[in-house]
Amino acid sequence: MATEVLLPRQGQSVESCIIIEWKVNEGDTVTEGQALCEVETDKATFEVEATASGTVLGIFYPADADVEVLKVIAAIGEPGEDVSGLRPATSEGSDQKTEVSAPVETPKVEEKVPTSDVRPLTSGIPTGVSPRAKNLAAKKGVDVSSVAGTGPNGRVIERDVAAAQAAPVSPAAQAKAAAEGLAVPGSGSGMGGRVLAADLTAVAPEAVGAAIASMDFPGNATEIPVKGVRKVVSSRMLASLQNTAQLTLNASADARSILSYRKKCKAAPEEAGVGGINITDAVLYATVKTLTEFPEFNAHWMGDKIVQFENVHLGLAVDTPRGLTVPVIRYANLMSLKQLSAEAKRVAKACVEGTIEPDELTGGTFTVTNIGSMGVESFTPVLNAPEVGILGVCATQLKPVMNDGEVEFVPHTGLSLTIDHSAVDGAPGARFLAALGEKIRVFELTLAG
Repeated sequence: MATEVLLPRQGQSVESCIIIEWKVNEGDTVTEGQALCEVETDKATFEVEATASGTVLGIFYPADADVEVLKVIAAIGEPGEDVSGLRPATSEGSDQKTEVSAPVETPKVEEKVPTSDVRPLTSGIPTGVSPRAKNLAAKKGVDVSSVAGTGPNGRVIERDVAAAQAAPVSPAAQAKAAAEGLAVPGSGSGMGGRVLAADLTAVAPEAVGAAIASMDFPGNATEIPVKGVRKVVSSRMLASLQNTAQLTLNASADARSILSYRKKCKAAPEEAGVGGINITDAVLYATVKTLTEFPEFNAHWMGDKIVQFENVHLGLAVDTPRGLTVPVIRYANLMSLKQLSAEAKRVAKACVEGTIEPDELTGGTFTVTNIGSMGVESFTPVLNAPEVGILGVCATQLKPVMNDGEVEFVPHTGLSLTIDHSAVDGAPGARFLAALGEKIRVFELTLAG
């Protein structure tokens, strides 16, 4: 009797998966435990293994299909067995083998080439131009299309170019014309009609409209289906903004202490195991310490009640090739800085590689997202509902500070805190930011606390 292959449930929150690719075809012989296909949840990717040894008698969903968990996606048995009774009635492409289920390539619309006067300047060069005339024209900046030829059959020869009156040409324009084989216009946009390098590729203003009018509008475009992580992030962000009263507060913290500590970690002996500790780790640690003092931010807003958590389960936003994921560092309040740093790197790496366990992406009580390395000075982080708060870490930059009557430039790290105003007010949010900033300012004392 044929054996069903079910799409397993990966975590309690996963309702469906997208089949990325099949690694086998119908008719192939497989062994128990062999990978049959690779699937993607809204959080990670994993392989579905054969539950028995035998022949693949049926593949019931093609690649790119979005399939509910616990559905039968394939059947394995002895050659010739009837598996029609196992085939789901709603399976996509049920009468097709996977060899023909590859995505159909959408034909590209050919872009029309304008037939107006908009063309490379070299197209104006007459065919009857001697090589020596061309070389001299490039050197003198003469547009040979406007030169009357005196050679045989009207051919433009060297003496014709020498006698032509050319507009003054900048050295840069001359070099570009010679290197790229461009013709030089009779006059340019510089003073006294001087031809500049930009004039060599400029299009006559009166020809722009005609060129645009002759082109297909809006031109080629690519449709990208919204699915997987992008679809989930989209729906959650929209729901978060629609269902929560979000308020963002911006501040900055003196970063000299964490920068100094980071420098010491890098210089420490390898056996100390602290060389990998970075600025993000320091901010995560300071955030955890601050949350233990402000439990109203380590909470969930449930509409009719607020749930405050004794332990900090810290969400860490990670940018991956598949989109934004937020793994959770569980019991972050019980970890040392070294342990917190190692765990943050472990879950981030697993997200990037697509090996993160689905249950490691749930249960966060507060989230931190850092895009400061991209130069962002402040932004509005969107709440990971039902969490009450999310901290955005911004770029570190110099800030003028008055010290004993003198202006001193001090590195500061930007902090953007978004809170759910339904659960907490702005004043507590400001106090939270101030306390966090102080812990960052005296980070080495924070470590001792």
